[in-house]
Amino acid sequence: MEITALCTIMATLSIFPNRSQFFNYDPVTLSCGELKNSNWTIKRNTSTKTNEECSKDWGTKNESNCFLQDPYPSDSGLYWCDSGAGACSEAVNITVTGGSVILESPVHPLQEGDAVTLRCMDKNTSFIPAEFYKDGLLIRNSSTGIMTILKVSKSDEGFYKCTISGSGESPDSWLSVTAGRPKSFHSPPMYVVLPVVGVCLSLAVVLVVLVLLFCLWRNHKGETDPDVSYTDVTIVPEVQPKSDKAETDSEATFYSTIKPAAS
Repeated sequence: MEITALCTIMATLSIFPNRSQFFNYDPVTLSCGELKNSNWTIKRNTSTKTNEECSKDWGTKNESNCFLQDPYPSDSGLYWCDSGAGACSEAVNITVTGGSVILESPVHPLQEGDAVTLRCMDKNTSFIPAEFYKDGLLIRNSSTGIMTILKVSKSDEGFYKCTISGSGESPDSWLSVTAGRPKSFHSPPMYVVLPVVGVCLSLAVVLVVLVLLFCLWRNHKGETDPDVSYTDVTIVPEVQPKSDKAETDSEATFYSTIKPAAS
């Protein structure tokens, strides 16, 4: 049963030295990082026992660290951080061998595009010729015992091991590869950003000035004649009344101009 299916991933288990295979009696330190809470511990499943807790069933504990001073092949198994309250880390497979050869490989899954270096290690000698195998097939001969993949892909996932002539072969180690990380966003250079910022600020200043001028014009217009609209004013010409004397004179003049007809 998969450990992480029963809890929420909230931590990372670190291993020192940073590899998943160890020689018999090589001291190993396991850590849950910055998780100093006393409730966090490190547990394991081996071929014979499950859910064993550090310092109670194996190893010694110091805060969030656990120490295997002299591991044996029987200590091989899955190890993980556990909060005791439903949080945990991804489980890591640790292999302890009584042989003379181990394969140094990443503890945690790689992402597509990452570089990885595999190192074949002899218990007594370093940097000696080695052969590397993937899923049981020979894939590389190395005079230095080192194999590098510059950009891993999903097709590189599988079981790896190495052999050293006269010393033997390492246990298998699973190399896990996950989907590549999204492309990171690159901000534009400053020589592009600064002119754009300058233009935006200039436009903002011009807009503010225009708004202020408009407001001043409206206020001035309102103070000049706030209530009267000249479109509502009708001009009516004044008519002077005629006097009685003027009317009498007009009638006299009218009758004097009428002459009787000749008989």
